[in-house]
Parts: sequence; C-alpha cells; structure tokens
Amino acid sequence: MPLTDGEFDYIIVGAGSAGCVLADRLSADGKHKVLVLEFGGSDQSIYIQMPSALAIPMNTARWNWQYESEPEPGLDGRVLHTPRGKGLGGSSSINGLVYIRGNPLDFERWEEEGARGWNYASVLPYFKRAERRDEGGNEYRGGDGPLDTRYGTLQNPLNQAWLDAAKQAGYSLTDDVNGYRQEGFGRMDMTVRDGERCSAAKAYLRPAMRRPNLTVLQHTLATRVVMEGKRAVGVEIERYGKRSIVKANREVILAGGPINSPQLLKLSGIGPAEELARHGIKVVADRAGVGANLQDHLEFYFQMACTQPVTLYKYANLFGKGLVGARWLFLKSGLGATNHFETCGFIRSKAGIRYPDIQYHFFPMAVSYDGNSLASEHGFQAHVGPMRSKSRGSVTLRSADPNDKPVIRFNYLSHPDDIEEMRACVRLTREIFQQPAFEPWRGREIQPGADVTSDEAIDAFIRQKVESAYHPSCTCKMGAVDDPFAVVDPELRVIGVEGLRVVDSSVMPSVTTGNLNAPTIMIGEKGADHILGKDMLAPSNAPYYVAPNWETSQR
Repeated sequence: MPLTDGEFDYIIVGAGSAGCVLADRLSADGKHKVLVLEFGGSDQSIYIQMPSALAIPMNTARWNWQYESEPEPGLDGRVLHTPRGKGLGGSSSINGLVYIRGNPLDFERWEEEGARGWNYASVLPYFKRAERRDEGGNEYRGGDGPLDTRYGTLQNPLNQAWLDAAKQAGYSLTDDVNGYRQEGFGRMDMTVRDGERCSAAKAYLRPAMRRPNLTVLQHTLATRVVMEGKRAVGVEIERYGKRSIVKANREVILAGGPINSPQLLKLSGIGPAEELARHGIKVVADRAGVGANLQDHLEFYFQMACTQPVTLYKYANLFGKGLVGARWLFLKSGLGATNHFETCGFIRSKAGIRYPDIQYHFFPMAVSYDGNSLASEHGFQAHVGPMRSKSRGSVTLRSADPNDKPVIRFNYLSHPDDIEEMRACVRLTREIFQQPAFEPWRGREIQPGADVTSDEAIDAFIRQKVESAYHPSCTCKMGAVDDPFAVVDPELRVIGVEGLRVVDSSVMPSVTTGNLNAPTIMIGEKGADHILGKDMLAPSNAPYYVAPNWETSQR
C-alpha cells in the first residue's frame, strides 16, 4: 500500500486528552516529524466551546462515538450509554469540564499495583506542569501551564446551602480538593478559559498545529498497527474509503482511550491469543490483559424539589436560553460560561476506609447529566457514586472489522461491596439534604423518594436509575513486566513488542477518585518525557491529608 505522506518519527493515534498533550510535547523542539491520526473532525462549534451547552456535544454523533454497553445483568439488563469523544480534543471536547486530579493515595496505590515511578510525589509535578490556574500556582497547583482551570462564581445560593449543610452534617470543608486535602466539601474547578471550554485541543493541539513538523489528519480511522516481526513500524489507515499505510521511524503511540486503544491492539495481533484466534487474527503478542480490567464510576442523581424559584429551571425555556446564550455570545460571561458543577464533596462511606470512596457533584437544577430528561419543576440535585468499584469488565472484539464497534461489558454491581456502597450513598446524601441549611429551599424528595429506605427498595432504585459517570478506564493497565495481566510497563511501552506505547486513561492500573480528564492529561505529560527519554521532573515533597480517625470514624 502507498504511503500517504512520507514517513514520520512518531505517529499518535487519537487527538484526545492525552494525544493532544503528546502532539504538543513531541513536536515542541522541532526535531521530530509528528503525525496525529483522528477519526473525528473539528472542534470549532459554539456547542463545544460554550461550557453550559455540554449536553449537546455529548449526545451528537458528530462528536461522539456513541458506544453502548451490552445489557448489564446487575442493572436489570439495562444498556448504558458510553460516550467517547470523536474529534479534536476527544472526550475533553464533550465532557462536563470538571477538573479533579484524584486523591494522592490513588497514585500510591498505582505504584503498589506495579506502576513504579507513578506515586503521588512523582505525578504531582506533571499535574502542575499542565495547569494554568486562574488563582495562580502554589505547592500543589500550576500557574503557567497550557490548561486553564478556574472556579465558578457560586452566585446561586444553593451552592452555599450545600456547603453549609455538609458542615452541619459533621463534614469538614476543604480549601482545595486538588491540593493538600481532597476529603471534605468545597469548590470544584472547571477547565474554562475566558468563558470558553479549555479542552486539550485548545490548550495543547491548536497552538502546536502552527508548527511545520506536526501533521494532523482528521477523518482518518486507524485500522491496525503495522508490525514487522515484534516491532511496530507504522499504522494502516482508512481515509475517505481508501486504505494506506503511514510509517513511523521511532514509535507508534496509541492514545485512543479505554475503548479504542484495546480494540486497535487486538486488531493488530496484540491481546489474548484465544480471542484473536476466534476472529482469525494472527497473534503477535499474547497479552491476556488487553481489554480486561475495565473500570468505571457509577452515579445516580439524588433530586430534591425546591420551594423557591432560584434554580436553573427558570432558564429552561426558549426565552431563558436565549438570554443566557446571547450574553455568552457577546460577553463570554454569565450562566453560559460555567458548567454549573461549582461545588462538590468527597467522603468516606464508613469507618475503616482510609480515603474518600464517594464523590459528589452538586447541581442547582433537577435534570439528567446528559440532558435527555428535561426538568419539569424547580429542583436541585447531587450526583453521587462510589469511587472504587470492585466490579471488573472488558472490551472485546465484535469482529475483525475495524469499523465494527467493540463489545463493552462493565459488569456493574457484580461485586456485593459495590451494592453496599450504593446504599451508603443514598443514606448519607439524604442526611445532608435534611440539614437546616436547606430549610428555606427544601421541598419533597423527587428521587429516590422518601419511602425508599429499606435495603431492598434502595437496591431496586439503584438498578433502575444508576448511570455511568462516563469514566471508563484501565483496559491496558500499567504494571510490572512480569505481571501477566499488565499491558504496558511503567514507561508505557507495550510489553512483548517494540516501538509501541499506549498513553491514555486505559493505562491506569485502577481508576482514580474523581473525574478522569485531569489525570489523563497528566499521563500525557509524563508519557511525553518517557518517549523523549528525558529525565523525569523532580519529585514533590508536598504532604497530603489522611483523616487521622479513619479507622474508627466515617467522618
């Protein structure tokens, strides 16, 4: 097959959160020819750029691969929407714009799981390198990186009621959930610059695209990694109906995310030998972990009616949306310039849990995250769910055709501990909403409903109403070379072959405590230094909080 355009040093598959970082960092010194392959197209749309319009790109085929899970036995056979970004910026162009790094102990856990050199002290400098925080940098936060983060204005009085109620319930407030102390309740950062979404494309890729040594091919499907023996030498692509090969002199780097990266590895002969044989794919490297270890966060919306017209519901009409949209278009300010997830919380579900295993996003309206069910009255809600599910799923091939969507099985709630944590989410959230701070606003409990109190009733509610928080991960996990289920080593090199790496959220050994965009960008930053053979940034000695009474108390 002919080459599309000569040869490149590095080929990056996927222009998502990590791929955009790599495109920038690998092309920065001008020494290397870098090619980025992206199946989607441009991110230039007001629906992507307007923070409060996040539900639109999340549900639009132009920007979303529109994956779905298989019927989930633990959720009464429901099929769950599994959106993945398609286009420049990947999922950072369609996500909820939430910036949460994870708990420091997540990264200590990674190192224990075989990801040597990925402990908190080692990753904190890369989080800082990525970030340009509106309030400036400090020991924990970056002040001059490419990715803008900021807080919301907290103008809606329900945000303060949420924080006050948490304090009345016996929880602590924290100055910065991304700093010294994650545990507690506080403000939530969002990736917004000058009133617009600051995706990885805006932060990293678009400035880099001005360089002559960086090529970005859109509307291009990577169909397999081209191998010569055990070495990756290029990528077969399909573009406008024609197939061709692009060659990589140094490395091929998969940054397609937790669904697409394992699929492409398997199509290329890297994965469980038995599965590959079933689809007639020649085995290059028998790696049992490719597509295994799939993890996600589940959440439900705990909804309360509001007795006063202070919620966003008053804008949920054509006139209200027009006012919000006009102000954003002309001034890049107002309600259009926020994702409305401005306060949050991280708590432990019971005594004996060392660090938070429940996350809250507070939202001053009662509506589904993806916008599919419209609000019908004034209300407010907390998105709540466990952070460290013990259930494990998989991404497997449907066929050897790269145009076929893979089979996604999460096996949600297949572990009894996950169900117990969900019950705690219902009861602990109900307690917060019953605090005096909500007295001026609190109406009836819309969902789950005040009569949903027994284990059986809560379990039934969860099976019917729980949704994905859209954090699939861990399907190409990083670990020790002698771990039979590890897919990449601590330098993100695919074990068993040469010239091939995976750099995206699929390499997480275990899912982090919070949203995944921030840690995925960090993986791109650190991964770039590994690829270029640079010395790692000097480890941080910043301390972090662990509740002194965690063994004996829930709060």
